Amino acid sequence: MTAYLALLRAVNVGGTGKLPMTELKSICEKAGFQSVRTYIASGNVVFQSPKPEAQVKAALEAALAAYAGKPVPVLVRSAAEMAAVAAANPFPQMPGNCTVAIFLDHPPPADALSTVTHRVREELRLGKREIYVYYPDNMGESKLKIPAAKNGTARNMNTVAKLVEMAAAH
Repeated sequence: MTAYLALLRAVNVGGTGKLPMTELKSICEKAGFQSVRTYIASGNVVFQSPKPEAQVKAALEAALAAYAGKPVPVLVRSAAEMAAVAAANPFPQMPGNCTVAIFLDHPPPADALSTVTHRVREELRLGKREIYVYYPDNMGESKLKIPAAKNGTARNMNTVAKLVEMAAAH
């Protein structure tokens, strides 16, 4: 049985895509996932499943679409992959709430950083299936645009660390 983390995109952000975490937990359990736990109201869930990642993703996206009446994109990582994301953080000395990993389904294109616009003091690095960003001047004030990240979902490194901890408990 593999421990997985699912990160939902555009859930409970800015008043759109409302999904109570109790409902997310129930949806995951009905999809056959075990030991389901959610973390904060932004669409983070940790669970176990014997299925491979692609099947986990497909099952969860189908269940969420049935619930919401529209597609709800999901990014999935195994517990080991999420631990590797935390360990690979290229900005480990920076505050975790100012550093994010933007999770993608596939590796970012090699030219991903050359297409970034409105960059001021933000620092970016490519990961395996992530783009790391350090926001020295507050993420909420940044006008940074990362075209390669448009279908991804970001989590700050404090959240990543908590999810790694939760997944390790599985």
